[in-house]
Amino acid sequence: MNQATLQKDNYALRAIGLGKQFGGLTAVEGLDLAVTPGEIFGLVGPDGAGKTTTMRMLCGILEPSAGSAEVAGYDVARQPEAVKQHIGYMSQRFSLYGDLTVAENLTFFANIYQVPKAERLRKEKEMLQFSRLEPFRKRLAQNLSGGMKQKLALACTLIHTPTVLFLDEPTTGVDPVSRRDFWKLLYALLREGVTLFISTPYMDEAERCHRVAFMHKGKVLMCDTPEALKKQMRAELLEIIAEPQRQAKEALAALPEVLGVEVFGDRLHVRVKEGREAKAAITAALTQPGLELISTRAIAPGLEDVFVSVVEGVAK
Repeated sequence: MNQATLQKDNYALRAIGLGKQFGGLTAVEGLDLAVTPGEIFGLVGPDGAGKTTTMRMLCGILEPSAGSAEVAGYDVARQPEAVKQHIGYMSQRFSLYGDLTVAENLTFFANIYQVPKAERLRKEKEMLQFSRLEPFRKRLAQNLSGGMKQKLALACTLIHTPTVLFLDEPTTGVDPVSRRDFWKLLYALLREGVTLFISTPYMDEAERCHRVAFMHKGKVLMCDTPEALKKQMRAELLEIIAEPQRQAKEALAALPEVLGVEVFGDRLHVRVKEGREAKAAITAALTQPGLELISTRAIAPGLEDVFVSVVEGVAK
């Protein structure tokens, strides 16, 4: 696909039947995706779901075993080097050089990406301002906080002005304040027309995406906007506070009216076939000796509730 076709079809990336096998292990199978320019696309799934393998194939790092994919108008299998020139990829363990300063890391990656000398100083200054690291330009990378390291890694990834940015769980292990600041930077990129393809274990981050794909055991189970995904949950959801929690969960899981029980902090999210009919059975189960029912209320499902229900449905 050339750039003219890309513009016509309006795809920043597209995968058709994409798959990857490692010996007898199928890591990704029959993956179909289409992401439009300027979109935040989220890939959500547990460890081992195939998210990182998918990203590496789309970045031209891993050769697919099946299917095809095009990113920024280039075939990832036949034109991997062309793909790499138009993308940025921030892996889970992005390799900053601790014995180099912030500014020296930016210069190093500018050289790696072959940024023309005439543009290098301008881009380095732009990235320092963008990441708000200008006051720390002379600080060694190894002396930065976790959040600042992530900002520097993002700046290094952007030094060559990519059109599609792949971020593999970029905020894992980062404190909540730094996560929020990191997302502010991502929204700034979105306003500049950069397409963002993000994998995340955090459902609150998935809520920020325009569209989300649920991935499990190498397959995409569902793909839609966060609101549309939440509307597809057929069961009703009850939020219950009961003590002791572990025994309460076991009692609820044994009820035929209950489809599933998950722990959310000090609360239980209970999926039921029909809230009104199930409430009496739940009340009876949690008012036995040794159990105390504190509160019950119907709530709207979150993405995590939907994901758990979809995965459990597939497993049955």
